[in-house]
Amino acid sequence: MFDMKWFHEASSVDDAIEWLKKDEDAEIISGGTDVLIWMREGKYAGKALVSIHNIPELKGISLEQNGDIVIRPATNFYNITHNDIIQKYMKSLGEAVDMVGGPQTRWAGTIGGNICNGATSAESASTMSAFDANIELKGPNGIRVVPISNWYLGPGKTVKDRCEVVTKFIIPKSNYENFYGYYIKYGKRKAMEITTLGCSCLVKLDDKKTKIEDIKLAYGVANPIPKRVVEGENFAKGKMLKDIDEQFLKEYSEAALSGTNPRDSWRASKDFRIQLIKELAIRTLKESISRAGGKING
Repeated sequence: MFDMKWFHEASSVDDAIEWLKKDEDAEIISGGTDVLIWMREGKYAGKALVSIHNIPELKGISLEQNGDIVIRPATNFYNITHNDIIQKYMKSLGEAVDMVGGPQTRWAGTIGGNICNGATSAESASTMSAFDANIELKGPNGIRVVPISNWYLGPGKTVKDRCEVVTKFIIPKSNYENFYGYYIKYGKRKAMEITTLGCSCLVKLDDKKTKIEDIKLAYGVANPIPKRVVEGENFAKGKMLKDIDEQFLKEYSEAALSGTNPRDSWRASKDFRIQLIKELAIRTLKESISRAGGKING
């Protein structure tokens, strides 16, 4: 049994906002893969729940006329992974969310919950950070859009107000067009494991496939919040593929490390995370270049 104050199934975003305003104990629930666990553990004991899970306008993925990709927050992980738009333009995101929990979790869990819980270990967080997603919210004061780089305030904390509902994740065309990426999740087990460290890399090569025209590198669990590591990006940007050898990769991984702040935890020591940060930077870069059609010496 769950210690629940009351439950409301919202029929629209506006309806959800009104019910959230009614009670300071009211919180949003969608897939429930986080919220119901928190309630069972006592963290959310006595909370009221406003479900947004069956609001049609919060589900689905679309390619807009201007080329932007819109992912709606109540879209579950399974449907993201197997969506044609994601497979064509943002394949690394589909691969990342396909590593969430087990099949049951991927059918129930949503990308909105994964981003809104503020966890640096969330599988979608580093890849959405690499794609520089914008997050649209609607609340009592209207609509606002927040870049994902400004979304996280700290472990488990975001800028979202309790009475706001995330309505869209927007990935501008310029942020995904001609980028090819790869995500690696490291965990102690291959399945049903919270991420010990996650790394997402996106690479855009020049037309001749000889140079890194642009690169985005983002980590989860390497810092208190998911974030891009511009130190590694700046080191690799503009590099000719013929010059990427073992020495370059070593220096690149050190540059990536300089933009992180790993910590000790019961899942892994700081020293082990340092090793992972450097190794995953190299592996994701290599695979991203390969997916983009390039070849390197290292």
